[in-house]
Amino acid sequence: MALLALGINHNTASVALREQLAFSPEQIESALLSAMETGLSEIAILSTCNRTEIYAQSQDECNQLLTWLSNYRNLSFDELNASHYVKTSESAISHMMRVASGLDSLVLGEPQILGQMKASYAHARESGTVGPVLHDAFQQVFAIAKRVRTETAIGENPVSVAYAAVSLAQQIFSDLKKDTALLIGAGETIELVARHLSEQGIKSIIVANRTLSRAATLADEFDGKGILLEEIPEVLPHVDIIISSTASPLPILGKGSVEAALKVRKHKPMFMVDIAVPRDIEEQVGDLPDVYLYTVDDLSDVIQENLRSRQEAAEQADEIIADGVKSYVSGLRVQDSVSTIRAYRKKAETLRDAELQKALKSLSSGGDPEKLMQQLARNLTNKLLHSPTAKLRQASAEGRADLIGWTQELFDLDQQDLT
Repeated sequence: MALLALGINHNTASVALREQLAFSPEQIESALLSAMETGLSEIAILSTCNRTEIYAQSQDECNQLLTWLSNYRNLSFDELNASHYVKTSESAISHMMRVASGLDSLVLGEPQILGQMKASYAHARESGTVGPVLHDAFQQVFAIAKRVRTETAIGENPVSVAYAAVSLAQQIFSDLKKDTALLIGAGETIELVARHLSEQGIKSIIVANRTLSRAATLADEFDGKGILLEEIPEVLPHVDIIISSTASPLPILGKGSVEAALKVRKHKPMFMVDIAVPRDIEEQVGDLPDVYLYTVDDLSDVIQENLRSRQEAAEQADEIIADGVKSYVSGLRVQDSVSTIRAYRKKAETLRDAELQKALKSLSSGGDPEKLMQQLARNLTNKLLHSPTAKLRQASAEGRADLIGWTQELFDLDQQDLT
């Protein structure tokens, strides 16, 4: 049974499809348990704003998972089939390593994905859907991602979706020192946005979150103000920049609220970036005059300008990943030999115990200890070598030079031993 990685991402599927396939942390466990009912032995789900991926141990390359996923999310099988990718065995572990290292992200080298993959593993482990195959795979992936981070410059430059959003804001508003930003959500991405905005001298920051304490804690770091999501309409007329990234299944900011705010603002422009999938800001908001609304897909052009410095690091990372894949495959091969080694050791120990019992019996009957020791060594040697010797003679008679060569290597025999 092979390791399998199946998914969709920003290169293969639209925002609309990615929204339908997104899993919030609260939905992961029930989805994992549902998928296990199809006969899978191990499964984990990674869901971010740019991708949904399923990692599993499965004999069926992908139809089993595609059918489950289309039924579970009430999607057209044909649409999903046209937008997915699937990797197996070595390609699957290589893909997972590239994802965890940020080499397959919208922003090359972005660091958040490693934490998201670790969360994916933790959710699956807590749900009881991780076995030895996925456990070993994830541990190798985490180790290689750590090497990529420490041995290359892939993460040294501030290039991320958060950074791209702030860069785009600077293109719309030339001087951020005069502007107020409303950040919806209080997760890692929004924290990065707040940090970048603060570094660019933003006038003030308001953080809106479902939990006021979390909003206030984050806002305090940047001398800002924390509010509840329900208070957004009150502050909306006073903000120039809105950047949103939550895990809400439904839009938080609607067209009506924005229209009302624009009237108060006397149609002073508003810049919005919706980083969330599913979207936090209703799509129709983008139709309003004086609103500049961008989604994660719209950030691609901005991001491309910040990639050049990471290309060399990415090439170094590819070499590290190639080594990691080689090590992973080597480990699997070692595991394949374990049963053979165990059986051979058991057979040798059985022969040893039988000869030892015979020697002890003769010793208790008054036999000469020295002669008995010599006989024990001779008998044990003969019995251990009997089967290999017979097989080697048969191989020689059949012209199996390859088997003779492997035996010489197996028993570490050099030319001196053969003369």
